[in-house]
Amino acid sequence: MTKLTDLTISDALDGLAAKKFSALELTDAHIAGMESARGLNAYITETPELARKQAQESDARRAAGNAGALDGIPLAIKDLYCTKGVRTTAASKILENFVPTYESTVSQKLLDAGSITLGKTNLDEFAMGSGGVTSAFGPAISPWSGADPVNAVRKLVPGGSSSGSSTAVAARIAMGATGTDTGGSIRQPASVTGTVGIKPTYGRCSRWGIIAFASSLDQAGPMTRSVEDSARMLQVMAGYDVKDSTSVDVDVPDYVAALGGSVKGMKIGLPREYRIDGINPETDALWQKGAQMLRDAGAEVIEISLPHTKYALPVYYIIAPAEASSNLARYDGVRFGLRVPGENLNDMYASTRFAGFGKEVRRRIMIGTYVLSSGYYDAFYRKAQRVRRLIRNDFDEAFKNCDAILTPAAPGTAFAIGEKQDDPLQMYLEDVFTVTLNLAGLPGICVPVGLAKNGLPMGLQLIGRAFDEAGLFTVASVLEKAAGFEGRPAFTA
Repeated sequence: MTKLTDLTISDALDGLAAKKFSALELTDAHIAGMESARGLNAYITETPELARKQAQESDARRAAGNAGALDGIPLAIKDLYCTKGVRTTAASKILENFVPTYESTVSQKLLDAGSITLGKTNLDEFAMGSGGVTSAFGPAISPWSGADPVNAVRKLVPGGSSSGSSTAVAARIAMGATGTDTGGSIRQPASVTGTVGIKPTYGRCSRWGIIAFASSLDQAGPMTRSVEDSARMLQVMAGYDVKDSTSVDVDVPDYVAALGGSVKGMKIGLPREYRIDGINPETDALWQKGAQMLRDAGAEVIEISLPHTKYALPVYYIIAPAEASSNLARYDGVRFGLRVPGENLNDMYASTRFAGFGKEVRRRIMIGTYVLSSGYYDAFYRKAQRVRRLIRNDFDEAFKNCDAILTPAAPGTAFAIGEKQDDPLQMYLEDVFTVTLNLAGLPGICVPVGLAKNGLPMGLQLIGRAFDEAGLFTVASVLEKAAGFEGRPAFTA
C-alpha cells in the first residue's frame, strides 16, 4: 500500500473522497514525517496543533458534503507569507518574534479551500539568495544529499529562496507548498530538487500580506510533485484582490482542464541566447532532449532570438536591490520587530539594522541605496528600467512566432552548502535562466525531466505568454508525461 506521504495532492483528494482515510490521518502522517525530518531544517515554525484542528474541521466538512477544492490537504507555507497568529520571520532576526494579526490573501484562499497548514518553511533571508544559505535560522538541507542528509559528507542546497518549501515537498513532509519568485526562487529550487514549480504572470496572484523583497518582481506560486498538483493549487491561489494594487482583474481559467491537451501544431521556441558560454554540457543535452520530447509529441521546435537576454542579470541586480532598499527601510526598530537600544535615534536605527539584517541583505540594501542615490539614479536605475522594457519587447516579438519557449531552469544540479557562499557572483549566476521572466512579468514553470550523471535531478523551464498559465500547463503536462521522471531522494519521510 502506498504511504500517505507518498500520495500526490490529486491522489489524496480521491482517497479522501472515497473515505479510504481521513484528513486527520493524512495530517498525522505528515506531522510524523515532519518530526522525523527536522534535521533537514525545512521548517522554521511547525504548527502541528493547528494542523490537527484544521484536519478535524475538514473531516466534518467532508462528512457534511461541503468539502472545498483542497479540503484535507496538508501544505507548507513559505515563511514570507503573513499568517494570522503564527510567527512570520522572513528568515531574519529582525522579524524573529513577529506574529501577524492578519492573513495574506493567498494563504487565506488556501485555507478557505480547506487546506491544512503544517508550518512555515525556511528560506533565504527576505528571499535574497539562491541556496537557502542566508537564512538566520540556518540553511535547509536537500533530501537529495543522501540517506542521512544531516550527516552527509556533502550537504546539498535545495535551491532558493524557497528552499524550505522545495525541501518539504521533495522529502514528502508536505503535499505541496507555497513559494515566492522574484528572480527564479520557485523554478530554480524546483529544478534542483526534482519538483514542479510555477511562477505565474505578475499580477495573477495577490501579493497582499507577503513580505516584500522587490515589489515589481515578486510573485507567489505553488511547489508540488506533479504538474496536476500545481494546477490545482494555482487554481485556488490565483485571482483578483482589491487589496493589491498590482493584482490584475482577469478571469482564472480551469487549469486542471488544460492538462492532457495536445501540443500538435504548437511551435516551441528555443532561444539561441540561452546557450551561454560555458554552459554545462549535461544541461545543454537535457535541453535538447526535452525539445525532442516535444517534437515527438507533435510540436514544431524552432530557434528564436531574445537579443537583450545578456543584459537581464545586471538589470535584475540593479532593479531588485533598489526596490529592496526601499521596502526594507520600514525595519527600523520603531514600529515592529527587533529593536537594539542606541545612544540616540540614529544610533538605534543603525544598531537595529546591523544586528537584524544578515550579510547578504545588507549587501543588497547598500547596492540598492547606491543606484538610487543622487547622481547615479539616471546612470543605473533609469537605464536599467529602459533595458527591462527591451527585454519584455523581445518576448513580445518571440511570441509572434511561437506558442511557448523551452529553456534550462538552472545552470546545473544542486551544489554543496558553503560551496558558493563566499562568491556572490557565482550565487547570482544561479538565476541566469530565470530572471528574464520576472523582468518581463511572464509565467514560467519548471518540470523535472531527468537525472544527471551524479544522480541529482535537473529540470527544464517552459515560458508562456502573459496570463496563459493554462497553455503552459498543457505543454508542461506533455513534457512531464514524456519525461516520465521517477527520481526520488535518498531520504524521504
